[in-house]
Amino acid sequence: MSAGPGRILTTHVGSLPRSQAVTDVLFAREREEAREVAADDAVIRAAVEAVVRRQVEVGIDVVSDGEMSKISYATYIARRLSGFDGDTPREPGQDLVEFPGLLRKLAERGATAKYRRPRCVAAVAVKDLGPLATDLGNLQAAVQAARPMAAFMNSASPGVIALFQPNDYYRTQDEYLEALAAALQAEYEGIVRAGIILQIDAPDLAMGRHTMYRDRSLEEFESLAARHIEVLNHALRNVPAERVRMHVCWGNYEGPHHHDVPLSRLLPIVLKVRAQGLLFEAANPRHAHEWAVFKEVRVPPDKVLIPGVLSTTTNYIEHPELVAERLERFADLVGRERVMAGTDCGFGTFAGFGPIEPDIAYLKLRSLVEGAQLASRRLWR
Repeated sequence: MSAGPGRILTTHVGSLPRSQAVTDVLFAREREEAREVAADDAVIRAAVEAVVRRQVEVGIDVVSDGEMSKISYATYIARRLSGFDGDTPREPGQDLVEFPGLLRKLAERGATAKYRRPRCVAAVAVKDLGPLATDLGNLQAAVQAARPMAAFMNSASPGVIALFQPNDYYRTQDEYLEALAAALQAEYEGIVRAGIILQIDAPDLAMGRHTMYRDRSLEEFESLAARHIEVLNHALRNVPAERVRMHVCWGNYEGPHHHDVPLSRLLPIVLKVRAQGLLFEAANPRHAHEWAVFKEVRVPPDKVLIPGVLSTTTNYIEHPELVAERLERFADLVGRERVMAGTDCGFGTFAGFGPIEPDIAYLKLRSLVEGAQLASRRLWR
């Protein structure tokens, strides 16, 4: 997961824009409509092949399946684990609650994702590993055809499932997290066993501060975030750390973000995760300055930083020189071999929703590749 032969490698957070055909399949499955299963499977399989090929054409080294089979990075799990049913009312982050006019505007222009968020209503356990096997098969076939350097697959953390799908069954939140971790272990190990890099999506570790834990003190939140890491590490105990990376973010949405927990408070906690790679926001206006935090915090020598050098909530295409500048800052702090180029978050966090025009998303990724090339030439000269 470190630098390639004399250059900085490129990747992204995972989700990419889905076509209308893919979106139609995903929402039909969520509504449990009677459809031709083979035809729907073919739509998803073709989409994975196309999205992997396009990433390789742009120049991305470590690619994903674009999360083509998932409505969102957390709620997909309801098809794979038992214990979930119903729906959950949407609760925006505290920053948006304080600006109802902005919240209304976002809803009016369709900038609010619409999908079901089931709740935990019974014991959580593995229900069906078939969807995982299908996802792995689709990605492996696409990789075989397009030949990227490597591939990763996203999987939800126990904490982010608890964030989006509240607990109505377990006696305590801690029991709920432990049950989720035990059930997710099969997915984590299955991805790595298939030769794919595992990416844990864990926005609960940052976004959770101004959502599910908004009424707690900062110190209480830090203690809870540390517990989220402990539970996740237990689920990862049989997986080599060098085959795992984790994504942390404060929420991939346009908003004030003035209640975001500072990286300086969060970083010592997340660095304890049993994962070699750490993906985090470093490009958007609220967090771009926090590269300086790494001057003060010792990063363990086995960690690889994958900072976001592209924003995923604006259609501005970052200039390659800006991308290079951002990458060089991190390389100067931890060494060029321990930095990869990434994005703040996904370009298709929710199916059928996304602020970025699909073609612009790939132009932004091309700029990421060109910026990494610029930085590499200067860092290895």
